[in-house]
Amino acid sequence: MTPSPRQASRARIWFEALAAQGAVGISVAPPPVATPPSLLCADASLGGEPARFLAVVPDPDSPFPRARGGEIGVREAWGLAASVRQAIEADRHAAVQRPLVAIVDTAGQAYGRLEELLGIHLALAAAVDAYASARLAGHPVVALVVGRAISGAFLAHGLQASCILALDDPGVVVHVMAKEAAALVLRRPVAELESLGETVLPMSYDIRALARLGLLHRLIGGIDAEAPSAEEVRRVAVELGAAVARARGGPLDRMRRVPREHEPRGSWATLAVRKALTLQWDLPP
Repeated sequence: MTPSPRQASRARIWFEALAAQGAVGISVAPPPVATPPSLLCADASLGGEPARFLAVVPDPDSPFPRARGGEIGVREAWGLAASVRQAIEADRHAAVQRPLVAIVDTAGQAYGRLEELLGIHLALAAAVDAYASARLAGHPVVALVVGRAISGAFLAHGLQASCILALDDPGVVVHVMAKEAAALVLRRPVAELESLGETVLPMSYDIRALARLGLLHRLIGGIDAEAPSAEEVRRVAVELGAAVARARGGPLDRMRRVPREHEPRGSWATLAVRKALTLQWDLPP
């Protein structure tokens, strides 16, 4: 039985809305290694050109218990690395490299005894390196955050993008640690942590605070994150297409992921540090 949109993960909802229904007949070789059921990968049309969409979704039958809720574990991370590198190799001699769209909704990395024994740190690093290599090879890399983007999972799947877009929705959270876990570490109640986030932007779990810090290229409002209409999907696809165009016209590194004219006031400290480093180390601006 196919789950209803309300039962499915946000990553699957948006993957199917943006990619599965728009698949085009492109000859794509299988990735170097088999990908698990929790990794969705498809080539589909975006703005009239082929793009590769990737998402990590829950797999209740995963042999790794820590990776059954949509977390990025050993299999997911290696699968991401393989799928991205296959696109790099396939487009190596192409006139234009296809965009890579990371659809992000993950509760974090799957840390457990099995994951530690199998070197999850190496698997996550491989995914990071693959995305960065794709970007440096000329592939526009765009991340669309539709749900949670927590800790090492976001590092491995999304943070290497040239442009990061997010839905303006209460269920969209980008942070180094889940709220409940952070409260335990800081030995503070969750309510106090939420109050602290109102005055200290990096502590906030509100996606609008993250936008004020300058990490996001675009915050997309007026979208039902769990049951988007056809028009809402079209709007998001248009935003993705614009992000791809901006990534193609910008530098391959991430020094200026957000354009100067759009830099928010909340990122003044970061900009001051960057300027000081540039002056002291004679780095290119």
